[in-house]
Amino acid sequence: MLYTIYESQRSLMEPFADLAQAAAKFYSNPLSPLSETPLAQRLSAGYDLMHRLGKDYEKPEFGIRTVDVDGVSCAIHERIEIDKPFCELRRFKRFSDDPDTLLKLKVQPVVLIVAPLSGHYATLLRDTVRSMLQGHKVYITDWKNARTVPMSEGDFHLDDYVNYVQEFIRHLQEKYGNCHVMSVCQPTVPVLAAVSLMASRGETTPLSMTMMGGPIDARRSPTAVNNLASKRSYSWFENNVIYRVPSNFPGAGRRVYPGFMQHMGFVAMNPDRHATSHYDYFRDLIQGAGASAEAHRKFYDEYNAVLDMDAHYYLETIKTVFQDYSLVNGTWDVRAPSGELQRVRPQDITTTALLTVEGELDDISGCGQTEAAQGLCSGIPPERRTHYEVKGAGHYGIFSGRRWRTHVYTQVRDFILANQPSQPAAAARVQRARSA
Repeated sequence: MLYTIYESQRSLMEPFADLAQAAAKFYSNPLSPLSETPLAQRLSAGYDLMHRLGKDYEKPEFGIRTVDVDGVSCAIHERIEIDKPFCELRRFKRFSDDPDTLLKLKVQPVVLIVAPLSGHYATLLRDTVRSMLQGHKVYITDWKNARTVPMSEGDFHLDDYVNYVQEFIRHLQEKYGNCHVMSVCQPTVPVLAAVSLMASRGETTPLSMTMMGGPIDARRSPTAVNNLASKRSYSWFENNVIYRVPSNFPGAGRRVYPGFMQHMGFVAMNPDRHATSHYDYFRDLIQGAGASAEAHRKFYDEYNAVLDMDAHYYLETIKTVFQDYSLVNGTWDVRAPSGELQRVRPQDITTTALLTVEGELDDISGCGQTEAAQGLCSGIPPERRTHYEVKGAGHYGIFSGRRWRTHVYTQVRDFILANQPSQPAAAARVQRARSA
């Protein structure tokens, strides 16, 4: 019922948001006789802010057109490699006319970035993808909004998430021989499960795992997110945050944790910060600070775009990760597509190198939660396990922004290269091209 009420309110607000946008453009139009007056500037800024607060935010695009590879600009083409009911495996293919660069691209490591399914779209990792493209072949899990998935596709469980990751890893292994896996935030848990299950079955596991800011052991340095999940019962979440998708969406009738409720939760964590940010945006518009205003728009275009999660997946994540701590307690059984249950045993991983990354000021996954993977993966030799704490970084700072680009990326890049098998023939071709 709440979802239907929300959609009705949003539909009613939409014309007013459009009207506010038109008014903002009218008062800022240089052809308008009022545009140069202080009052017009304030009216335009106010209507613009009203529009942004009332509009509906669609899924953003990655929008990565080119990337610089050692001083050479390479064109980027996005394409869907595998299309699953709840996820697309998206590839960012690089193109270059420079022979030396082309040979270099062919021998660079293959990385599967597993994006969070926790409210925002995979485009939240745009900065991560852009940096990784400088020296890697990049694939990413682009999760679908559950309200767009018809009921005929069935439900989506946490076990399905783990199985998707395994399928994507096997696809890249078949195509390239092997790959590296990088997980950011929520997927650290299912990725560790996926690789553990592959190791237990004797399958080839990825060359390396990079785990960043995730709740491997949510008991350590608990945050507001952890406390909410642990103090409320499973039935409370089921009765208070799960609703059915209204009839005007393809997934009508599906039980979901709605994106708009997640967004309210995001904002409620730091309401003062968001209020200040919107006020600063209003002042920037009045003062003509175009760069600052555009930075605000870009951030909130991403931050306000949220997706619904299938209820089964969401509730099972709450119970498995934040209430039963099944991974660290060694009690997590995952059901394979064949129907077989298998225990998750991270200690069975022996040939995959491990890098864990945490932000010193992370208020979503507290310090020590991700590092817990180091102890769980006891089968990996100590010299192939590394932990890196990013000083002064919060949750988003470890995968986006200045600290990511100048500190974290270099650590991830060097770690992957250190665990990438040498390819003498390919390297020789690159060297010959350079000396030609």
